[in-house]
Amino acid sequence: MARKKKEPELNRKKVNTDGVVGLVGATTEQPITETLETNYMPYAMSVIVSRAIPEIDGFKPSHRKLLYTMYKMGLLNGGRTKSANIVGQTMQLNPHGDSAIYETMVRLARGNETLLHPFVDSKGNFGKVYSRDMAYAASRYTEAKLDSICTEIFKDIDSDTVDMVDNYDATMKEPTLLPTTFPNVLVSANQGIAVGMASNICSFNLREVCQTAIALMKDPEHDILQTLPGPDFSTGGQLLFDEAATREIYSTGRGSFKLRAKWQYVKSGNLIEITEIPYTTATEIIIDKVSELNKAGKLKEIADMRDETDLGGLKLTIDLRRGVDPEQLMQKLYRLTPLQDTFPCNFNILIAGMPRVMGIGEILEEWTAWRTECIKRRLFHQIGKKEDRLHLLKGLERILLDIDKAIATIRETEQDSEVIPNLMIEFGIDEIQANFVAEIKLRNINKEYILKQTRAISELEEEIDRLRGILNSQKKLQNVIIKELEYVMDKFGQDRKTEIIYHVAEIEEQAEEEVIPDYPVTVFVSREGYLKKITAQSLRMSGEQKFKEGDSLAFSKVTTNRDELLVFTDKFQCYKAKLSDFEDGKASQLGDYLPQKLGMEPEEKVIQVVLTGDYKGFILFFFENGKVARVPLSAYETKTNRRKLTGAYSDKSVLVKAMALDADAQIAVYSSDGRAAIFTTAQLLPKTTRNTQGVAVLTLKKKAVLSDAILVEESGITNLSRYRTKTIPSAGALLKSEDSAEKQQSFAL
Repeated sequence: MARKKKEPELNRKKVNTDGVVGLVGATTEQPITETLETNYMPYAMSVIVSRAIPEIDGFKPSHRKLLYTMYKMGLLNGGRTKSANIVGQTMQLNPHGDSAIYETMVRLARGNETLLHPFVDSKGNFGKVYSRDMAYAASRYTEAKLDSICTEIFKDIDSDTVDMVDNYDATMKEPTLLPTTFPNVLVSANQGIAVGMASNICSFNLREVCQTAIALMKDPEHDILQTLPGPDFSTGGQLLFDEAATREIYSTGRGSFKLRAKWQYVKSGNLIEITEIPYTTATEIIIDKVSELNKAGKLKEIADMRDETDLGGLKLTIDLRRGVDPEQLMQKLYRLTPLQDTFPCNFNILIAGMPRVMGIGEILEEWTAWRTECIKRRLFHQIGKKEDRLHLLKGLERILLDIDKAIATIRETEQDSEVIPNLMIEFGIDEIQANFVAEIKLRNINKEYILKQTRAISELEEEIDRLRGILNSQKKLQNVIIKELEYVMDKFGQDRKTEIIYHVAEIEEQAEEEVIPDYPVTVFVSREGYLKKITAQSLRMSGEQKFKEGDSLAFSKVTTNRDELLVFTDKFQCYKAKLSDFEDGKASQLGDYLPQKLGMEPEEKVIQVVLTGDYKGFILFFFENGKVARVPLSAYETKTNRRKLTGAYSDKSVLVKAMALDADAQIAVYSSDGRAAIFTTAQLLPKTTRNTQGVAVLTLKKKAVLSDAILVEESGITNLSRYRTKTIPSAGALLKSEDSAEKQQSFAL
């Protein structure tokens, strides 16, 4: 009998009921909390500290490694080299793929226009920050070098101003920070998403940041808003200034700024040119949104929009339809599209390896402290170098006492190894000084040379004392920083690109106004609730009005596209709509079905449609119980864009008809038992509430109801005195055949 083959153990995961994760057959088990702590936390910390969050010098590690590589390649003063060469060299410090390194270079490049002060002087296509789809050329086609502002980034980096550490394979050194002479952390925009936190720092104008840093050093109570009015973006645009929001951001490091595009109207072509857009958006996003709104019928003022960006810079062109106000259209576009956007701020910066969200004042305070430390280290380095030189010269000074003795000592020494010890013994100098003396060329062993060298001793001593004086004085250290900031301001400062708009309240008030093109239209409403809006030109060219089978015209009225309409239903509700929300139609079309267009409830029926005009005048509501309510049209005017008004009229009786009038008029009312009465609307007292029950106009007999109401001049009644009443309510008079309903022209729905 064959022996059964032993099956190998399966390395399957198992989860116990107590939350312990392990492997089938494994000898150890690990709680999930320990797994997170040992496996996930190191990754999270690495992302926070070594990848996504900028440090006090304003750079992330990827930026720093790239720029330092270019510095070591001699690209600060030399000519450009292929970007592929730079990317390859950077891999010695940044162990990532070439595409990630090149993307970092693209963002820092002048051609991409991401930064106010680019660090890479580029040649070739590096894309644009304001374009989503404009791809940058491959690294083998483009060239780059360091921009001139990098002299302030790497100033004194070889003077021990910052710590140098091993790279990832310990084959070379790299700086932990770059000794920037200005607060680059606020000048260069930076964005990063780490694990559990993020950073989003807007850019500020270099000159204004330096002025603010100087002012805070001189007066810690300085009002930052006086010298730093707001951020400045490389894409320009306009900043809508809000003092409360700005002060909140400056103090806490969190909040948002409102940005909008800059434009101009070209009258000769009846078009708008947009030349600057918010930093947070792209041209393609704007065009897509405008196209979407145009298709939805919300931007009928625009005939066409296109991207005319070229070597001259960004340009979006909007062709306007005839009669459109460009100012009102732009306010509408600001409200509906990314032409107005917000920049959310989260000033999260690594300070000594710890992430901290800080306000502007705190950031500049930390930068000043860090820069002070850099200058101290530079002074220590300079003092050390000068003291070493002074030490050598003092040894040389001893030789001046007896040059012949020095020569004789060297000549009489038999072994080379004994020269240094003998000089040390004869002149009382140390080994370093003796080595320096021994290395002097034979031609330099003359009195003139030695006197010339030793004369520098007093100058070195004075310079060392001066440097020590700066090192030991906080005020003098601040003066050094201030002078450096003033130099940077003078050499690299530039005017603001982003314009600040201070009258924000007025702008927002204008933006609330609906921008609607104004042109004459004729409105046709059918008995079943279909509405057509036809322009004067289309009406002249059209023939007979088309209606659904069994339907007919209820009324028509000439008005403008800016008019509003009120639609009263049998559910005691009123739906508000703007005529501009309806497409311009033709006589051959049925039009828009109001219950569907306005989103009415199932089985809700239209009772009456009223055009509001300028909301002057009043509405008369005629109820079956013989009462009539007079309500001012202004009661239905709302400041917000509410589409539905509940309690639009009284629910105590069935509504028969609603009629809008501009002035008092005579009305004929009819009852179901064949009676009629004529009264004047002046007899009705106006009520301020919409759901008023009204005033009794007709005295009705049992089972009779008010059945209709119409203007006297449209009623066809010939014997007006028979039905006219001086007081209300009135029982009215029986209709005669010559005044009967068959002769009336009803315009009710």
